[in-house]
Amino acid sequence: MSTPLWITATPPDSDGELHIGHLAGPYVAADVLSRHLRADGRPVLFTTGTADHADSVEVRALRSGREPKDVAEGFRTAITADWRHSGVEFDRVVQPDRDRGYQRWLQDLFLDLYAQDIIAPRTRLLPHCEACDRWLYGARVTGACPHCGARGSGGLCSTCARPNDGDLIDPVCVRCDSPGRPRRCRRLYLFLEPLREQLADHWRSAALPPRLALLCENLIEDGLPDVAVGHPGDWGVPVPVDGFPGHRISTCFETAAMHLFSYGYDKKPLPERSIHFCEFRHSFHHVVLLPAILVARGVKLPQELHVNETYGIDAESAKGPDGRPMVWALDLLTEFGSDTLRRHVLQTRPLGRRTDFRRDELHRTQQILDGTWNSWLSRLFVAVREDCAGQVPDVEPGGDGWDALRHRLHRAAEDLREAYGPDAFDPRRAVSVLDEVVRCTVDFGYVNAFERRRPSGTGRHLPAIMAQLAVASALTSWAWPVMPEGAGRLALALRISPGGPVAPEALTPPAPGTQLAPSSAPVFGF
Repeated sequence: MSTPLWITATPPDSDGELHIGHLAGPYVAADVLSRHLRADGRPVLFTTGTADHADSVEVRALRSGREPKDVAEGFRTAITADWRHSGVEFDRVVQPDRDRGYQRWLQDLFLDLYAQDIIAPRTRLLPHCEACDRWLYGARVTGACPHCGARGSGGLCSTCARPNDGDLIDPVCVRCDSPGRPRRCRRLYLFLEPLREQLADHWRSAALPPRLALLCENLIEDGLPDVAVGHPGDWGVPVPVDGFPGHRISTCFETAAMHLFSYGYDKKPLPERSIHFCEFRHSFHHVVLLPAILVARGVKLPQELHVNETYGIDAESAKGPDGRPMVWALDLLTEFGSDTLRRHVLQTRPLGRRTDFRRDELHRTQQILDGTWNSWLSRLFVAVREDCAGQVPDVEPGGDGWDALRHRLHRAAEDLREAYGPDAFDPRRAVSVLDEVVRCTVDFGYVNAFERRRPSGTGRHLPAIMAQLAVASALTSWAWPVMPEGAGRLALALRISPGGPVAPEALTPPAPGTQLAPSSAPVFGF
């Protein structure tokens, strides 16, 4: 492959910290794929950004009496710290107000589409708050979606993912709760209908998930919408078109375009393959606007999308020891660690349906790691310390049932490669396979523990210890995409390097005579 596989995740609005739903959505899953491909030696570019110019940032600033730039700066710092603590490692995170050349690049892209008449002015009705003397759009307004009836903010419906700007039923100002009155407003729109054939061809070739295919077919059937790409306001990148002073480029357009900036579009060829991770409510950016921008410029981007549904948070079931809802990523990472949280959100990731976060289920995930994974590793390290002076024994892996177990582990490695790989990506399956590997090895260890007490000879149990060390070594690679922190700690204890390819060859114990260095702390989670 001449270009790296490009993986993206939706830029979050810089209006708050990350919560458990963000991690259960695009970020941890995309990181799992990225880690696996890198370990396999395949070139990857993993990018995102922060939506610092989102309308919600301005609303948060108004409510707190702060400047939007200060709100964006503070939460951008918190968001990037949450990614780091959860082990999500991007190659590039676009920071709109910091990245040199970003604003000019975005404006030039906007002007290019304007010169092609893909973006053009129109005068249409838009809700206006008379009490605040403010135009109501995006996070500034709530109302009922004209397409599905769900109540929410303006811009893109969080339920059906369709644009509803200017069309909300019973719009209400979020600042003062006054009803919005329709007034004529001249703005700039991106026209999708002239791109109908190119977009339809793109969607047919993209092998979209069923819900996205339904969205796109409905858009084609109903007539592709005109999308407002500029608003009158004070926050955001100024619209570069004459005649629109005081207008800002919409977050919807900017979020889609930001992906191209993160890749370095206009400076190098687009990749032969791209995989985008997003929540369904943000899918319009990825599946409609991003390809529309590109096809308008004569470029076709091979796209694949992994779309998750909403990860619900019930305040009662999410309460912590002090009775407060514990849903923020940093709080949960501090209490449970990144291994536990990453594993849990992959198991409960909302695919095809909404799933809900429950604190008691997170505790059960922690118990699995402590009661099965960590207790097995603890027994193994104790056995090496007591029977081998802490050194890897000089024997071949073996023991009763080892041949059958090794055959099963080789199949597990292939199953993991499939579950981690881009063609059949299924991190939930990967977690199940990893658990099966550990459970089978635990049983093998218990069965062979009796060899230590047989009077017919000494050292009969050492091959089984060596076999378990081989499995532990494999987990430093096999578990790396899901739980990199624990895989790294395990590799440190075994004195090997973590994050190798997910392959049967990883089932190789440390060299005989290696002095192990296990920590007294748990290996996975804490």
